[in-house]
This record gives sequence, C-alpha cells and structure tokens, in this order.
Amino acid sequence: MELRNPADYRTVLWTLLAAAIVGVQYVQPAWVPYFSWLSCYFALACGVIAHNHNHCPTFKGKRANAVFSNWISIFYGYPTFAWIPTHNLNHHKHVNTDQDATKTWRYTNRHNVFVAATYFFVSSYWQSFEIRAYIERAKETNRALYRRIVLQYVVWAGAHLGMLALGIAVHGVGTGIYVWVFALGVPAFFSLWTIMLFNYDQHAHTDAFSKYNHSRSFTSPLLNFLLFNNGYHYVHHEHPGTHWSKLAELNAQVADKILPELQQRSLWWYWFKQYALAPFVPSLGTKQIGRGPMNPPPAHEASLQSAQA
Repeated sequence: MELRNPADYRTVLWTLLAAAIVGVQYVQPAWVPYFSWLSCYFALACGVIAHNHNHCPTFKGKRANAVFSNWISIFYGYPTFAWIPTHNLNHHKHVNTDQDATKTWRYTNRHNVFVAATYFFVSSYWQSFEIRAYIERAKETNRALYRRIVLQYVVWAGAHLGMLALGIAVHGVGTGIYVWVFALGVPAFFSLWTIMLFNYDQHAHTDAFSKYNHSRSFTSPLLNFLLFNNGYHYVHHEHPGTHWSKLAELNAQVADKILPELQQRSLWWYWFKQYALAPFVPSLGTKQIGRGPMNPPPAHEASLQSAQA
C-alpha cells in the first residue's frame, strides 16, 4: 500500500485515529461525553479525506485505493463513491449554475441561517438522483464498477450494524445503542451535514459565471491543517486533480485576482457575521456578486468569457 504523496501519511494517520477514538468509547462508555466530539471532528476529517481521495487517489495501487475507500466510508457516513456522480462529475462541471445538483439557490437566493441549516436536506435529496443514475449506468455498462459500489454499501452498512450489535452484546441494549449513536452515528451525520454546509458557504452569493469569483475560500492555516486544505476552494475548482497539499501555494498565486470578500481568513468569524449579526446589521452579510446564478450571461457573452479564460 504505497502512498502517492508523502503528505498522505497524515491522511492515513487521521483515519486510524478516527478508529482509535471510537474504540476508546466502546471500551469505556463513561468516556463517551468526552470523546464523542473528537469522533465528530475525525468523521468530518474523513469526509474531507473522501473528497480528496476521489479527486486524487491516496495510494498507487487500485486495490489499496478500493480498500481505503471502504475504510473511510465507515467514519464519513456514506459510501465514498457518491462523491463521483454528485461532486466530480456534476458540481465541478456546473459550479452552482442551474444544472448543479448542489446549487445553493434552488428555492431561494437568500443567505441566512435557516437556508444554511436546511441545505443538507435539500441538497441530499437532489443529489440522490445523480447517485441513482450513476448506479444504474454502472449496472448496465460497467459491472466491475457496480460490484465495487455494492461492496461499499455492504461494508458501510455492515460495519455500522456490526458495531451496533457489538455495543449491545458487550454493554447491553441501552448502553450499547448509546455508545453506537454517539461514537459513530452522530459523528457520521455531523460529517455529512457539515460538509454540505461548507459547500453552501463556499458558493452562496458568489458569481457562478466569473473566472475568479465563483467560490469563497477560507484561508486560516489552522482550519486548513485540520481539514486538509479544504478551505482553498477556488483553486480546488480550478485544479481539481491537484493534491490537497499544493492548494495553499496555488491560492497564494491568484489571491490578488479574487475579490477580497471571497478570501475570508476565519470561517468562525464569517459564520458569526453572517448568521448572528447580519440579521440585525444587514451590511455585515454577503451580497450577490455579479448577475447571480439565476441570470446566466447571453450565449455570446458566455463564449467570450470562456475564450478569455
């Protein structure tokens, strides 16, 4: 299992720590309140790792990458293949325009805490169509891929059911369910919900038709250490196959071409301004940049922009 990039030693370590922290809670349920929040963080990190892995495989060998995909799906909360139809093949192609299953403005272009908090449910519903279509195509045209997809579902669901059964067998029904819920179940949901929220905030009120202003980035070194450079969203869109460890350098090369409000340093300060202060002081909230995703440029203008890009 040879890594393609030495930076991914930390990637692998993080997934092992995710398992170790779950193990601690299973051994000693009294520690669940102290470790569950760590499981939430590592589940989120595994979600980011799943995203990175689907863009730029972690290992050199196909079998190792398949095993790793199954492994991280347990903590992330869903089979990792789903990133391919919803994110790699859809979101990156359409980037918050009308055909993007994850578009932030599906029912409203308002940017407030209610829309942000419920975005997970809206986006998950519409992404499900892309996932089902991808599975059907694989079943009809690529049986090897279809078998890998089925295996991911079996490993993901089987691991969670197995860990639930283990908790009940060791600690009894009540405590066993409690341990599974807070060591694996809640962290997995937190991971899925938070990753959707990140996508929402990285695109809400940005200019979907702009070369440089289609994404919002968060440049805090601490955030990007903890989340494997997931904050550098603009350069990720422009270089989706580039390894995550290179994104900070790429962002520095183009930061001066991007509107300053789309190069936020602190995610926490951004959230506080947008969701706590802006309802009372609207000037602190985001404003739609450009013509807005519901008003695409005329065909001749779009062609010119594409040529200039």
